[in-house]
Amino acid sequence: MNVTRRLYPLLALLLLALAFVALVALNSVALRGVRLDLTRNGLHTLSPGTVAILSELEEPVRLRLYYSEQQTRDRGELQTFRVYATRVREMLEEIAARSGGRLTFEVVDPEPFSEAEDQAAAYGLSSLQLNTAGDRLYFGLVGSNSVDREEIIPFIQPGRETLLEYDIARLIAGLGRDERPVVAMLSGLPTGPQAEPGGPATAGWVFDRHLREMFELRRLQGQPTSIADDVDLLLLVHPKGLNEDTQYAIDQYVLRGGKLLAFVDPDAESDPAAFDPLMQVAVTIPRASDLPQLFAGWGIRFDPGQIVLDDRYALQVEDSERRPVRHLAVIGLDEAGMNPDDVVTADIGSLNFSSAGALELAPDSPLQMEPLVQSSTAAALAPVAKVRESAANPGALRTGFHASGNPYVLAARFSGPARSAFPQRAGAGHLAEATAPVNIVVVADTDVLTNRLWVTVSQFLGQEVVNTPFADNGAFIYNAVDNLVGDAHLISVRARQPATRRFEVVESLRRNAEERYRSTEEQLQRQLGEIEQQLIALQQPGEQAQAMTPAQAEQLVRFQEERLRMRRELREVQRRLNADIDGLGTRLTRINVLGMPALVVLVSLFVAWRRWWRRRGAAA
Repeated sequence: MNVTRRLYPLLALLLLALAFVALVALNSVALRGVRLDLTRNGLHTLSPGTVAILSELEEPVRLRLYYSEQQTRDRGELQTFRVYATRVREMLEEIAARSGGRLTFEVVDPEPFSEAEDQAAAYGLSSLQLNTAGDRLYFGLVGSNSVDREEIIPFIQPGRETLLEYDIARLIAGLGRDERPVVAMLSGLPTGPQAEPGGPATAGWVFDRHLREMFELRRLQGQPTSIADDVDLLLLVHPKGLNEDTQYAIDQYVLRGGKLLAFVDPDAESDPAAFDPLMQVAVTIPRASDLPQLFAGWGIRFDPGQIVLDDRYALQVEDSERRPVRHLAVIGLDEAGMNPDDVVTADIGSLNFSSAGALELAPDSPLQMEPLVQSSTAAALAPVAKVRESAANPGALRTGFHASGNPYVLAARFSGPARSAFPQRAGAGHLAEATAPVNIVVVADTDVLTNRLWVTVSQFLGQEVVNTPFADNGAFIYNAVDNLVGDAHLISVRARQPATRRFEVVESLRRNAEERYRSTEEQLQRQLGEIEQQLIALQQPGEQAQAMTPAQAEQLVRFQEERLRMRRELREVQRRLNADIDGLGTRLTRINVLGMPALVVLVSLFVAWRRWWRRRGAAA
């Protein structure tokens, strides 16, 4: 009997081990593919747009990640990069798992002088040189389909982590496209190549030439009355004075599912109809563009008679007397003015606008407005005439300027169900409402396209050379075009938050500690500076040092002791500055080391107590 009782614990352990093995086996079979994302920003959850793209794959897709893992393994300076590479691999594995077998994924390590390295170079993948021995780091993605069509990401940049899912989804969607996207441009500004009288032709504005390289760019002339069905994107630049028939053609194109990117402006400074802005006659020449009937019908508000002034983002220019002055209508926005959740603006760091207007959504509009670019709250609206009259003296715009306290939307995405802006029209092929949710991006400025606001062009051996941009206007334009011409599901692919989140509690403690000790530190630094100046005066070489009196010698010793005391106090202040943060780390360590075991013990005690209580109740 005693032997049997002694076997009970061993039998219990054996049963627990068998139960554990059974649960593991059940999990591997019944819960295969099930994932639970508990991260705050859903870092491991794919956007609905990516899932839709995967579900619509009609033929197998193969993704190969060329990653020089062996080269990064023993390099301490690349450990952060290895962590990022792991996140990229996990996302690609998640995409493959959600594809239903239509997409396969593999990792290839292009070791030096290997066939894999030759393949990576042949695909056009970029690499970074790690040392003088020639070791290189590859981290690019190659996608291919069954007809040998290929799309690549030459190097997956850690700086584009927020757009990682979008870039991968765009690559997958691009494998299903056989031809370059078609962009039809209707422009009231001379953005394309121009023949200069008596000189060579210019290549046009930089954004225009880049669009020609990336897409099939068709230039619409005059007042078109129809938009072809094969147009992937209609680009309107300064649509000045479009008649009703042309606006109706745009209306029907959008309702059929066409994408629209419109640049309107209350004062297009590059309008060729304008003269020198310093001439009095130029003030009276209208340079505004608008889509009045379309905007009214779709519920978009834009006042072509008002310009946004911004005191926070005002850029410095020169007035007529070449004096520097901050121009309230020429604004340079930073990341705070961008929408970080939209792929068009997620990686934009700076944008320059000039005499931009404001966009709003009408209360009865069926659309939804997602601001892409906004002014600061230190902004207000001013009449176009006032801004143009201040061209020679921009400082005059400050007269009577009062910030409204509200930001103004300079660029926005409009989406949702839309009705025709021309309900009175009828006939064959007329659409009274959209066949699918529309996607429209409107920018209330055309000057944002001009070279002068974001890039310089120089001449080298008779050729125009584009220099490094000083603002991200070009990236903003390309992002908008690329997003709209792509797969419709790409628009819903969100920009992700970086996986490396800020330690908000630690930063709050650091700020509080700095505020608490900053005044003490500054006072000690000031006193220490005074003491050191007095020491320098007492220790001057020459006759004065030889003739130092006993009182001066005593004062010198006292100053030296005071300097040592102050330095000790400064070190103590700096130590206390990090004490709260160190204390937080200690508390977290204690929670990790002692908290979980204590929790397990408490749960075990509670379970044991419940069993005892039940046995007691059964015995009673």
